[in-house]
Amino acid sequence: MEQKRPHIIVLGVGNLLLSDEGLGIRAVEALQQRYRFPDHVSIIDGGVLGIHLLGTITKADHLIVVDAIKNGGPPGTLYKLTGNDIPRRIFAKNSLHEIDLLEALTLCQALDKVPQTVILGLEPQDIISVSLELTPAVKKKMDSLLEMVLEELKALGVNPIEKNTEEQLNYVSCNPC
Repeated sequence: MEQKRPHIIVLGVGNLLLSDEGLGIRAVEALQQRYRFPDHVSIIDGGVLGIHLLGTITKADHLIVVDAIKNGGPPGTLYKLTGNDIPRRIFAKNSLHEIDLLEALTLCQALDKVPQTVILGLEPQDIISVSLELTPAVKKKMDSLLEMVLEELKALGVNPIEKNTEEQLNYVSCNPC
């Protein structure tokens, strides 16, 4: 009998319209573009859905959230939050989607379906300006953030397969389809 593999969700959250606030979404887009993942790994664009992600989150055994994290460091500083660090940092942030995300995680506790959770992110430079572009400081560190996500996945026994260049180009050209 085959052993059931734990369901892993990589969840990018944020608002694409507010510059660095969209880095979680940009990160999961890049992961989908560059890698193939086994069936038990889901890469999800959670946008600003917050509490509405409850159904998705409760399906995860392991949850890796990717987001902008305001922690007072220089723009582009990498962060990893686990355990008790998660609620403190979310409450300190100015974005409502993090508070909704914390509420969703709290409701998971009430339902006794709390995934092992880690939040990975970067210190944003600008989460206020209306722009579809990441700031240069954040864009420069995106590959390092993606590497952190891949390390978390590897620690969970997942080794994504890098897509070849042709597959990546097809993804980009068909992405809006």
